[in-house]
Amino acid sequence: MSEQIYHGKLVNSNRILYTASRFAKEHLVYLQEVGELHALKQHISRREQLNSFLFFIILDGEGTLQVENETYSIGKGYCVFIDCQNPYSHKSSKEHPWHLLWVHFYGSTMEGIYKKYMIRGGQPCYQTDDMEAYRTLLQTIYQTAKLDSHVRDMIIFEKLAALLTMIMIESHKNETYTERNTLAKNRLLDIKSFLDTHYTEKLSLSTLEQKFYINKYYLTRIFKENFGVSINSYIIQKRITQAKYELRFTDKTIEEIGHTCGMADASYFNRVFKKIEGISPREFRKLWSRS
Repeated sequence: MSEQIYHGKLVNSNRILYTASRFAKEHLVYLQEVGELHALKQHISRREQLNSFLFFIILDGEGTLQVENETYSIGKGYCVFIDCQNPYSHKSSKEHPWHLLWVHFYGSTMEGIYKKYMIRGGQPCYQTDDMEAYRTLLQTIYQTAKLDSHVRDMIIFEKLAALLTMIMIESHKNETYTERNTLAKNRLLDIKSFLDTHYTEKLSLSTLEQKFYINKYYLTRIFKENFGVSINSYIIQKRITQAKYELRFTDKTIEEIGHTCGMADASYFNRVFKKIEGISPREFRKLWSRS
């Protein structure tokens, strides 16, 4: 890998330009670049249409971030997470030039992950009380990129996954998002608990609306925002999980299992099961029941 140390009039920086393996590019979230920057004077960076996602933390100083015509004032203790396909720029201030750590990365799953982050209340920038954890992780990624190891891409993938997990957790801490949904979240826990107990029964949005006194269209939206799946998908997941258990550990017929799991129509049960698992209930039982 190419480690570059640069001392200029505007910035001092050190970075690693990383070329991931073909395997990593096809199957993993992979590293593109990682580094550290000390701005000596006001420093501006502008980019767009990059197949990359950028995350950086500000260890000191302050400046601004512009993403899709929105401008944010950011400084020490801030994290930035953006999709570099969109036009963006960041600029350190004249009075307090910043010191930051950054990482560029990509992968075939990243667009979906970033979309989930935004749906869950994530913002292009946010403050954190756990800056040291981010700092340690980014420094670990930097040091790992320098290793001479045949599993280096896998280790980096593990660290990037840990970073994304931290970022996703932060999305739920967004104050506006949290305050707006506090009451709804309390109800959602009750609704989710009800579904966990009654998923084998015939359920509808109207049933839930009447039982929990919540508009079914609003419920549909906030359930998916908070749990990542629709109510119908959640019920089906519960049913299929129970069906897999009974296929493996009971002698019930396929028809009996479908019925006890809330899918009395055998053809419907077979169709849904195969759509989710990729094989029929009978094939699943044959494969997973082997000693």
